[in-house]
Amino acid sequence: MTRKELLRMIILRARVHGFEFRRWYQTNIEAEWTGFDQAVELLDGGKRYYALLFAHEFARHFWKKGTQITFVLPSQEYTRIDANGKVVTIRRKSFTRRSSRSTSNTVWQYHLEQMAVWDEPLRYIRRFILTDEELEAASRDEESTQETAAKAEKKEPKTGTRRTDWC
Repeated sequence: MTRKELLRMIILRARVHGFEFRRWYQTNIEAEWTGFDQAVELLDGGKRYYALLFAHEFARHFWKKGTQITFVLPSQEYTRIDANGKVVTIRRKSFTRRSSRSTSNTVWQYHLEQMAVWDEPLRYIRRFILTDEELEAASRDEESTQETAAKAEKKEPKTGTRRTDWC
């Protein structure tokens, strides 16, 4: 997905929640409105999209109070020490997560702060835009994981007795 396509998607999502992109664009970027596609093209040039991403009005509508947000947590790899003192590498697959509906008026401020900390703010906001292909891939991954778990349960018969070594 290109930066221009991503900008288009985040603007459309904010517009669904009440963001008036045309008014914001004419007030903050350029007074002359030539059209949506041209406005996105202009924002895509250089780092002009930062003005949109960090605009409070945009953030308030993108992370609107009371809406459920679906996002992807990326895969992670880290090391830790297990109970035996050995260093173990933990690998977690990426997965889709849904946040609860926030009733806080400051949820958008939290996300602005988090976006400011990231090296590339557009990558932060990209986590909250899920395409149909990503949702289908996530559901396929969940189904295959469930099938694997079901096969493992069938292979391992559970016995009623446990071996215990008391001495």
